[in-house]
Amino acid sequence: MKKIKENIGVGRRKTSVASVRLRKGSGKIDINGRELSTYFPTLLQQKTVLSPMDKCSCKDQYDLVVRVKGGGLEGQAVAARLGLSRALVDEDEARRSLLKGEGFLTRDPRKRERKKYGRAGARRKFQFSKR
Repeated sequence: MKKIKENIGVGRRKTSVASVRLRKGSGKIDINGRELSTYFPTLLQQKTVLSPMDKCSCKDQYDLVVRVKGGGLEGQAVAARLGLSRALVDEDEARRSLLKGEGFLTRDPRKRERKKYGRAGARRKFQFSKR
């Protein structure tokens, strides 16, 4: 059995985690067993996921198998972008400066702030009643 060389990249955003497997191929994209256009319905989300490949101009050279879980679609799209960027850099180190300049290798650290006791939300106070 012939072993296929894969490059794996993990991306995270808020509570979303994406694992991206990059292998030589014809440009087929599989996200949680579905096609890109059915999993990410908006064009902006699709462009977000594929932007590292557009920047490296290697769109039809690799097949992608992406597994995402947690969070919403926007967070999952950004997590997949980071995972894809890391996998592309793992495949060819010369791409690092190109992708880093675009900010594709930077993990966004912002997360949801927890609700505190004595408050209505994370920062909002309960409604004040004078009388």
